[in-house]
Amino acid sequence: MTDIATPDTETLRITLEGLRLRGAIFFRAEYTEDWAYESPTAADLATILAPGRDRLTLFHIVASGSCTVVLDQGQSRSAQSGDVIVLPYGHRHIMHGRSFCDEVPPIASLMAPPPWTTLPVVRHGGGGAKTDVVCGYLVSDDPLFDPGLAALPEVFVVHPEGAAADWMHASIVYALEGSPSARTRPRLAELLLVEVLRTHLSSLPNPTVAENRWLAALRDPVLAPALAAVHRHPGHHWTVAELAEKSLVSRSTLDQRFRDLLGISPMRYLADWRMHVAENLLQDTTLTVGAVADRVGYQAVEAFSRAFRRRHGIPPADWRADLTTAR
Repeated sequence: MTDIATPDTETLRITLEGLRLRGAIFFRAEYTEDWAYESPTAADLATILAPGRDRLTLFHIVASGSCTVVLDQGQSRSAQSGDVIVLPYGHRHIMHGRSFCDEVPPIASLMAPPPWTTLPVVRHGGGGAKTDVVCGYLVSDDPLFDPGLAALPEVFVVHPEGAAADWMHASIVYALEGSPSARTRPRLAELLLVEVLRTHLSSLPNPTVAENRWLAALRDPVLAPALAAVHRHPGHHWTVAELAEKSLVSRSTLDQRFRDLLGISPMRYLADWRMHVAENLLQDTTLTVGAVADRVGYQAVEAFSRAFRRRHGIPPADWRADLTTAR
């Protein structure tokens, strides 16, 4: 096991609450098996919900049932009751139920056109088992949501537990049973996303989020280009020289900046980030351990398994099995 520590979650929460966010819960859906739909592009959806913006962050709260989200590039994540699906950059996606449908209508064809005076309700599917989903969006200029930095996965699933899960459930109930106006819930949407981000970011390897240094690093003109390179291509065999070239500084300057702001070397950050990506892939996809190892830059699955065991004390396959059993 490595010296992975729990970040200062309260400080992290305060930092996230300081983000300038704006948005709302904008529809809820009752899907019945078999069902599927396709979302608009990020730009098209922003035109409707946030004119003047070229993208937005989407989140889907699974109130009951289960579903799967598939991006255009083929990445997919599955979620079940109580989970929250986040698309930080609003990428176009298909959502479907237990099995993929032949018919995938655009979501716009299933609901009344805007403007909406009440919260739209989408009812769609073949009449089988039901899945309830609450959907929201937010916009922010913070680097955390900049697709160029790729600080967050293009899609990820958060599994709130304990008090966070109870709070999320109460918020969903309030959203569905409160005032019918879709525009009366903006603050609720912001608080929901802050809680979801706190849960997700708390899983990042220490010390990259300790005392929120990682969030500060995203805004640093020296570190940001190097971080963007690592985030977008974790499987590349980066050297300090290559990362320094991305940041237009010397190797010694970049190394010192990493140590000053993040408390670790560039190569340690790369190793930690690769493991973080691997954990997400093992948790939320069906990729084999070998495929995960390849995605995060390990040429041999044995080397990946050894590194994973040093971090968690057990092999990646056993770690994934334990997560599945716990759900």
